Amino acid sequence: MSRPIPDILASVPLFSGLEPHDLDLLAGLAIQKQYRKGELIFSDGDPGDGFYIVADGQVKVFKASAEGKEQILHVFGPGEPIGEVAVFAGIPFPASAATLAKTTLLFFPREAFIRLIAKEPALAMKLLAVLSMRLKQFTVQVENLSLKEVPGRIASHLLFLAGEQNNREKVTLTISKGQLASLLGTIPETLSRIQAKMASEGLIRVSGREITILDVERLEDLAENGKL
Repeated sequence: MSRPIPDILASVPLFSGLEPHDLDLLAGLAIQKQYRKGELIFSDGDPGDGFYIVADGQVKVFKASAEGKEQILHVFGPGEPIGEVAVFAGIPFPASAATLAKTTLLFFPREAFIRLIAKEPALAMKLLAVLSMRLKQFTVQVENLSLKEVPGRIASHLLFLAGEQNNREKVTLTISKGQLASLLGTIPETLSRIQAKMASEGLIRVSGREITILDVERLEDLAENGKL
């Protein structure tokens, strides 16, 4: 990580709009941590003693069953916070987190950060906005996994990526096929089969991790109705 910590924090939506002095205060709390690919950051049930900001790399948050089956809940990239819900609710982490690539994280100890936001109401309001957005994302994911067929889940995810990447014509998958299948509650073979069917019907064109959206309206209809 070559950029100064205040510069990294200035690009984080949670901290956008803060004055340089406030960013310097936040930077004074941050502890830089380096992780190898595949390294565990925290486990389900660990004390929520602080939260993280991704400086570089990629992190998955997941739940694992007693049988070892893994369900990815979300994948986080640079600028995104991890674990803030547990920290500010004063509860243990409700899921596990591990790196998907070589990753640099900034760790903010809970007690020191809470003392700071007590003095900075604007920061507290921004945090509430981020938590509200996370709740909305989680609600949509639960709805997709419980109510939609796999084709609808795939279509919904592609439309989500299109919005996130600000490109309604082409999106880039940032995780592997196996990880995407886990995120969508299916298996890689089913994911490949449905993507191939979507391509044959003229909805998308797949080239490695790049997916071209050929018919946005039909993709939106598939996301809504869930069936090809």
